[in-house]
Amino acid sequence: MNPPRTTRYPGYDVLNKRNTPSWDDATRAVIEQRLATPREPRFFNAIEWRAVTHLCHCIVPQADAEPEVPLAPLLDARLTSNAGDGYRDARLPPARDAWRIGLAALDAESRSQFELPFASVDRAVQHALLEQMQRGDMHHEAWQRMPAKLFFSKRVLHDICSAYYSHPHAWSEMGFGGPANPRGYVRMYFDRRDPWEAAEAHPGLEDNALRENRRAR
Repeated sequence: MNPPRTTRYPGYDVLNKRNTPSWDDATRAVIEQRLATPREPRFFNAIEWRAVTHLCHCIVPQADAEPEVPLAPLLDARLTSNAGDGYRDARLPPARDAWRIGLAALDAESRSQFELPFASVDRAVQHALLEQMQRGDMHHEAWQRMPAKLFFSKRVLHDICSAYYSHPHAWSEMGFGGPANPRGYVRMYFDRRDPWEAAEAHPGLEDNALRENRRAR
């Protein structure tokens, strides 16, 4: 059993559902596959691996997370299998090509401005570089005409955040029970939860705080 990642749902670990009616064999197989994701890269080369590891840490910081969602390995596994979304912005190349071009261009931009690759500059500088990418203010020839802004929104954010929210460790943190298959949910009302759902330590406190902040304004 993994230790809890947060005190918002104390003692909750979605993996405790493994052998309950909440999940069937198909669900268990998918989740076990995600948990067994290889930690060594198979798609990325050594230089790309350093860059994408630091990039993942910038997009979804997990400094206090235990256990941590293995974002770079999940992304590497997705690209190794060449799994797609079923759609693609026509202004971007296929995902594998987009990631190779994008990481090389990010390193090129970092070297051009700071004489070091992306993985070797300070975190504040990494954030500044990513803000440039988000604005589309990167035009190094290494981009090969791929729009930096689109790469950031359609690949960096999409792929890294999707990897995070697909993993059981993240589900435990936010009290999510995983796929509702085959059990489903019964108490489909406000302020109601099924017995097998996670219980918040202090339900409603955050909503009350938001309301108080609005009144103070």
